[in-house]
Amino acid sequence: MTIDRSKLKTALVAERKLYLQRNPKSLELFNSATNLFGQVPMTWMNKWSGGFPIYLDRAKGNRITSVDGHTYIDFALGDTAAMAGHSPNEVSEAINNRYTKLGGATTMLPTADGQWVAQELAQRFKVPLWSFCLSATDANRWALRLARMVTGKSKVLAFSYGYHGTVDETFVVTGENGETKLRPGNVGAPGNISETTRVAEFNDLASVETALTNGDVAVIITEPALTNIGIVL
Repeated sequence: MTIDRSKLKTALVAERKLYLQRNPKSLELFNSATNLFGQVPMTWMNKWSGGFPIYLDRAKGNRITSVDGHTYIDFALGDTAAMAGHSPNEVSEAINNRYTKLGGATTMLPTADGQWVAQELAQRFKVPLWSFCLSATDANRWALRLARMVTGKSKVLAFSYGYHGTVDETFVVTGENGETKLRPGNVGAPGNISETTRVAEFNDLASVETALTNGDVAVIITEPALTNIGIVL
């Protein structure tokens, strides 16, 4: 089936016009955010097809409401960080207890709660040892470092156009001749990506086996499905 791109462009123009009409308060907040780099708290928030993001007013469960009064079903849920929904009562009560009654959320000291969570995770996922970090990117970086330490090998095998946060080694695509290339748009890369990473095509076992024949790969990092270029199974 051939897709009529001209119809898509026409529809996009119409949708952007409607988006602008429906979200004037969000646009006002965006235009006034002159002290934020890129006018947003995190630069990826600029990648809305409407030209500016919807601004949050409140959220509960699987619903979010914007400052313009529109309520949406949230299929993102914080990129899985809020899989239990936004502000479930049990979580809100536990946080309130720590902040208002016990006090101290940033003391840089361990707690009994942290130990309990690790025990619960070990029981549920059958992985004996756990550590905590502030983001999925941090977790990925640590996993790659541990893999290098254990194997004594230096390179990461990542899939073309995969998404693993802001881990430098994973911003790769396959070049025309099968070589490892830096993903377009990745600014300020620390060096030649081919020195740290080998690339393979998702769902292509032969390309994985070819990359592994070099004998210098410490770890393969992958998503269950590619999520940053649409959903690719």
